[in-house]
Amino acid sequence: MKVLVIGSGGREHALCWALAASPLLDALYCAPGNAGIASEATCVPVDPMDADAVTGFCREHGVDFVVVGPEAPLVAGLVDTLEAAGIAAFGPSAAAAALEGSKSFTKELCARHDIPTAAFRRFTDAAEAVAYIRAHGAPIVVKADGLAAGKGAIVCATVEDAVAAAEDILGGRFGAAGNEIVVEDCLEGEEASFFALCDGETALALATAQDHKRVGDGDTGPNTGGMGAYSPAPVMDATLCRQTMERIITPTLKAMAAEGRPYKGVLYAGLMITADGPQLIEYNVRFGDPECQVLMARLKSDLLPALLACRDGVLDTFDLRWRDEAALLVVMAANGYPGDYAKGSEIRNLDAAAVLPDVTVFHAGTRAEDGRVLANGGRVLGVTALGSDIAAAQQRAYGAVDTIDWPEGFCRRDIGWRAVARRH
Repeated sequence: MKVLVIGSGGREHALCWALAASPLLDALYCAPGNAGIASEATCVPVDPMDADAVTGFCREHGVDFVVVGPEAPLVAGLVDTLEAAGIAAFGPSAAAAALEGSKSFTKELCARHDIPTAAFRRFTDAAEAVAYIRAHGAPIVVKADGLAAGKGAIVCATVEDAVAAAEDILGGRFGAAGNEIVVEDCLEGEEASFFALCDGETALALATAQDHKRVGDGDTGPNTGGMGAYSPAPVMDATLCRQTMERIITPTLKAMAAEGRPYKGVLYAGLMITADGPQLIEYNVRFGDPECQVLMARLKSDLLPALLACRDGVLDTFDLRWRDEAALLVVMAANGYPGDYAKGSEIRNLDAAAVLPDVTVFHAGTRAEDGRVLANGGRVLGVTALGSDIAAAQQRAYGAVDTIDWPEGFCRRDIGWRAVARRH
């Protein structure tokens, strides 16, 4: 088969890395890709948001299957355009991608179908939102309704912080994505990520994973796209996984089908593990980044037929095998991230890190120039390692991080701390 992966981040590097190992593969392309992806696939300068250009490339090169990595093309309807052109694609339709494209849609769906989530209100008027926040009190969460590059959810410890967030978002901070906000109760507990492959009717749970959203050690500082991840996630024991499938994933799949929006693709549930069990924080309609990297590192099965089974509606006959080892990833980000940061600094010793035992360096924001690898984003590398347990994988990953020569970058030094602490 000829396969095209859409995207340019660490998630897409991990997908290309896994797909490249499939014996079913004849050719692998990535649009637009990055310096690391170029070692697994042919990178092509096609804009993921230009559905006609993507379709044209597929026709010209005989692409059989397209795997869409990021959320924006999914919400914009890329899968719909490809399927209408007779090109098979992995990912939800635009109608189904509303689970991530509109937080209001998801909250209302949960309310209609008794899916556990935080109590909420929707607002388009700042004065009304402020009045509600002052009456409700803090802590409280303010979210932009639409896609905001992972920065649209603000957990506010004080009423004044929440008022400022509501006014900021409705005032245009995220453009059209902030024309409406969701204000919801602040759930208490431990966060976890839960992933399931879906074919419209059947859901197949993937291995568990957990990420670290805040920029600083000890989970301090502002939220980011993710500073590290590990799998398995000890917080998600067998009971919690079963509860999540029964109370959240399966009811969502049934609800979407009943409402004429059958969901195909990977469904990523951001959970809060509360005293009352798992509750949904929000849905994403694609693999998490950086969780995808640790999942792919542990996947023993061929990824390609699993993704095809989602698209073809035959997931009920499918199962996946996972490595017993744990995987842990440390994100190396540009100094200043998630605020302003510089691009163009050179990263050295990547080859030395990549040849360390059980280490894979996934590229998230890089570009190649004159034989050098340059930083080209906020989150730049995902240094991933396998180990007998989380602590062993952690030690191996940080050994690889310390091999890389990049003074203009930084990382957290405590990725996996919750999992390691559970052992003691």
